Amino acid sequence: MKPAPLFGRDDDLAHVLRFVADAGGALVLRGEPGVGKTALLDAAAAHATGTTVVRIAGTEFDVEVSYGALGAILHPFAGGLDRLPAVHSAALTVALGLGRGGAANQLAVSHAALTLLTDAAAAGPLLLVVDDLQWIDRASAQILGFVARRLAGTGIGVLAASRSGDGEAPGLGGLPRREVAALGDDAAMALLGHRFPAMPVRVRHRLVEEAQGNPLALLELPTTLSRWQRAGTGALPAVLPLTDRLHEAFAARIGGLPARTRELLLIAALDGDGELRTLRAVGRDSAPLAAAERLGLVRADGSGDRISFAHPLIRAAVVHEATEAERRRVHRRLAEAHRGHAGRHAWHLAEAATGPDEHVAALLQRSAHTNFRRGSPVHAVSELLRAAELSPTPGGRSTRLAEAAYLGTVVTGDFRDAARLLESAQQAATEPSPALALASANHLLNRDGDIDGAHRLLAAAVRAAPDPSDASDKTLLEALYNLLLVSSFGGADPKQWSELHAALARLRPRSPELLAILEETYADPARASRAVLDRLDTAIAGLQHEISPARVVRVAMAASYVDRLAPCRDALTRVVGYGREGGPIASAIEALSLLGAAAFHSGQWADALERVDESLDLCARHGYRLQVWHGRFLRALIAAARGDHAAAAAAVAELTAWADPRHSGLVRHHAFQVGALDALGRGDFEAAYRFATSITPAGEFGSHVPHALGTMLDLVEAAERTGRHAEAKAHAAAARETSLGTLSPRLAFVTCVAEALTAADGDDCRVFAEALDAPGLDRWPFELARAELYYGERLRKTKAAKQARAYLTAAWERFERLGAEPWAVRASAELRAVGARARPAAAVVLTPQQRQIATLAAEGLTNKQIGEQLFLSPRTVGAHLYQLFPKLGVTSRAALRDALTALEDSPR
Repeated sequence: MKPAPLFGRDDDLAHVLRFVADAGGALVLRGEPGVGKTALLDAAAAHATGTTVVRIAGTEFDVEVSYGALGAILHPFAGGLDRLPAVHSAALTVALGLGRGGAANQLAVSHAALTLLTDAAAAGPLLLVVDDLQWIDRASAQILGFVARRLAGTGIGVLAASRSGDGEAPGLGGLPRREVAALGDDAAMALLGHRFPAMPVRVRHRLVEEAQGNPLALLELPTTLSRWQRAGTGALPAVLPLTDRLHEAFAARIGGLPARTRELLLIAALDGDGELRTLRAVGRDSAPLAAAERLGLVRADGSGDRISFAHPLIRAAVVHEATEAERRRVHRRLAEAHRGHAGRHAWHLAEAATGPDEHVAALLQRSAHTNFRRGSPVHAVSELLRAAELSPTPGGRSTRLAEAAYLGTVVTGDFRDAARLLESAQQAATEPSPALALASANHLLNRDGDIDGAHRLLAAAVRAAPDPSDASDKTLLEALYNLLLVSSFGGADPKQWSELHAALARLRPRSPELLAILEETYADPARASRAVLDRLDTAIAGLQHEISPARVVRVAMAASYVDRLAPCRDALTRVVGYGREGGPIASAIEALSLLGAAAFHSGQWADALERVDESLDLCARHGYRLQVWHGRFLRALIAAARGDHAAAAAAVAELTAWADPRHSGLVRHHAFQVGALDALGRGDFEAAYRFATSITPAGEFGSHVPHALGTMLDLVEAAERTGRHAEAKAHAAAARETSLGTLSPRLAFVTCVAEALTAADGDDCRVFAEALDAPGLDRWPFELARAELYYGERLRKTKAAKQARAYLTAAWERFERLGAEPWAVRASAELRAVGARARPAAAVVLTPQQRQIATLAAEGLTNKQIGEQLFLSPRTVGAHLYQLFPKLGVTSRAALRDALTALEDSPR
């Protein structure tokens, strides 16, 4: 079996060992303590089959014992001393303390050692493995260096490891070296997940940040945490404690520093920011830091205004060296220095506290609320957990734990973490509280999709607020945001919406701007007022500077209901990137779904599917069961448009099966929209009409039914095709009267197309021509192609064959590019009716990677299995396949084999 790469694909362990066995050579591994050098030496020894391995390790206690390391290396071959020339035998015998004589000549000892090892290697390859090279004695290092530079053709290899930052061992300079890199974040998270599977993701992220890819630290740091901290219900300290092993690895150079230098390092470690002005304010003078800088423990930035520790674990070692009294004293001084910064002032006061303190707990809680609004929810959770620990009353502890549980669900999506925090909050509670109800409802909604239960809890929380009209109460406002979300998932349930509207009307002095915008756009997007749309546009414009992921998503959600998502794309992309880096997972999932919706409307269906796949993957990994439905809806909508009728039908059944027992009108309407589009593609216009009118009756755009906007054209076409001309005309007229066209340019175009479909003979072509004359229509290729198809059909009926051919050809080409097969078939049939044919597609050319993916998919491999073989992500594989399907003229994996065979057989 091929060993794992050591330095990368081009230089792995097997290659190094083959080189050693065939020709001889030396290599020194360099890296920080704990990075895995010893593990690599272990692997080398294990892989060296058929090779004699001699292994030693330097120790700082034996560094003054001359030739001590050399003796350990040569001991297995001492039986060959008698076969050496007399001068060499004598030199080695004296140097290794095996006999008496005059002082050994170092050059003679060097030649003797090389000869002894060369003779031993005559019987087979020899590998010398030397760990902690920085601690072998000077004389042995010089001999080893002499030998290592003369190994070519001997079959002897030297593989050594040395710490970075400790200088070069004497005599070993110039040997080939390789740096052993730290683990990347993904590998570090995987290692922690494997070793500590129950640990919340939020805690793992903190450990990964602290360890900076150091494997020893990743495995040791968790053992220093309490059971509550490992479970996520206890606050993690600003500086994590070290085990004895880690302290030994990282604190060796600290103990010998002057007392003033150690004091300044402690101030810098506990402050965490490294500003020299703070060090000077608290420690009076920063000059003694020069001693630590010379040792490489800290470094100054380019401006000279700030210092940073060379590794977070050096910072931890500095704190570990100090007594608890020293740490509390420094925290008190830092709290005073940061009086002008509420969050840092509160945190240092908390770290200096010796017992419960309501004043400090309240300061931390306020800072947590501020940090959440500023887009730092991970920091907010840590502050709330520490505030809970400092709370002198059970009620205060319960409220702060509940807030941490609520934020935890939107930060990491680790529902085990949130469930533990929620359970602790419930155990501490002496009476119901809005914060506890909010956290319980959020957990219930995301875990079980219990819309009715979540609504009851949230409505009760709003009613139980100390002042239900206080528009400055952050917990009350968060409960109202969630009540709005739950009401929209419920659909058009008048009782749920009336309770929400009444609660928002009570707010004084007024409802917050975004909450007011969301209320109108969620509840009745078809009738959104000009004033609200202008305020929404202002909010959208402000997203370029917005730092709160939750606010970005809420503004984009409001925009999506009135078809104004496109300008939100950049901000949503930032939210996704933040989520990938450990930021709020729930916000990232919602942002991906919104980006997928925007990509669907713009005809970028492969991109939409890639976004959807990533969102569904995050939902599965983090336990978000509610958010999956929008992703599945978008995936099914594309399947319906592309003619994958089996997938569309399965999605309709799945969506309704979930929605019906939970009374989710929103998800039920998702299903009906997919069903309507799929039925239109199949030519089953009666079924399409039933699906579309299950969302809204013909001629109506009722409130609290946002999906009515998305199926407006589907309903009109289905009504026309089934002879319900009055209903079709009424619906098109209702769209015009409701002013849907004022919401967005796309809806304005679709409204015009609906009017053209229902216009009287003689007027229809004029209205179609006016609709298709608008600028920028290629931004929405699917709607544009549908309009061109409808217009081409009308032109054919009026015997304007030449014009019809032009529009039908354009429609067919757009449908082909999108992979909308059933629609392309309709356009092709219309072209034949006017005596033309759809032009044969250009010869299909697949790249080597596309051909590999298609071949493996045809063999039945899943996206994940294909990705593992080709070193691609499953999402990338899926995106390639969805591009390949229309290119090869297929709609499913089952048809790939025949398509590839036909491609091979086609003339070139």
